[in-house]
Amino acid sequence: MKLPKIDVIGVPVTALLLEDQIATMIAWAKERSSRVVCVANVHMLMEAYWDDSFHSILREADIVAPDGMPLVWVMRLVGRRYQDRTAGMDIFLAACGKAVKENVGIYLLGCTEEVLESMRYRLQEDFPGLKLAGAESLPFRPLTEGEDAELIERVNASQAGLTFIALGCPKQEIWMASHKNKIQSVMLGVGGVFPVYAGTQKRAPLWVRESGLEWLYRLVQEPRRLWSRYQKTIPPFIWLAIWQLLRRPSPQRSHNSWRSFWHKV
Repeated sequence: MKLPKIDVIGVPVTALLLEDQIATMIAWAKERSSRVVCVANVHMLMEAYWDDSFHSILREADIVAPDGMPLVWVMRLVGRRYQDRTAGMDIFLAACGKAVKENVGIYLLGCTEEVLESMRYRLQEDFPGLKLAGAESLPFRPLTEGEDAELIERVNASQAGLTFIALGCPKQEIWMASHKNKIQSVMLGVGGVFPVYAGTQKRAPLWVRESGLEWLYRLVQEPRRLWSRYQKTIPPFIWLAIWQLLRRPSPQRSHNSWRSFWHKV
């Protein structure tokens, strides 16, 4: 079944509510289906805009969840009036809760051993009965062919239906795409979810998240890392979103048309 999608500056974003996204992922997980779930924000969409190969990864992903509120606003304005925000943390928590009920195992990949250990303890408290099939950090260097083959074997042998991956954008999306049909699990790129859930970073309050100001909250926490990213991605996204809303392009509008527009302004 094809999932409904709405074009947001040239990227097809999945137009499903959080509950329906989770139900879809769990159904795939129970079948041990190899799937790719990307959790998209402004940064990710702009990376796709500038990089054709990354754009192809998002177009071929099974789900592109609207994490950032700017994406949700665009989707609502072009017709998806009741679209909610499906943030990485909300997906993680809802998926773990549903995994307990449906007897689906999960696997954690990425971050540090310290973060993973904290997550293990909290998952046991928050989700009694959850099957944590495995958890391991990955080296900052690329895996050798042998190491990668062994990792694939470990994940598949664990029988995990959901594999959460925290390598950061765009690394985790590239990694998932390269392991499609190799890892027999639903792969979810959840970026900064691991350290927040482990308690080493704070999540923005609900009112900040709903107002679309989470980017500012995160900027205050990590100014050195995020200032240049926001400066580079937010202004062009605003321009492209306004252009889309004014022209109301069809979902079939080509990626190149967005690039042509931005080169003109």
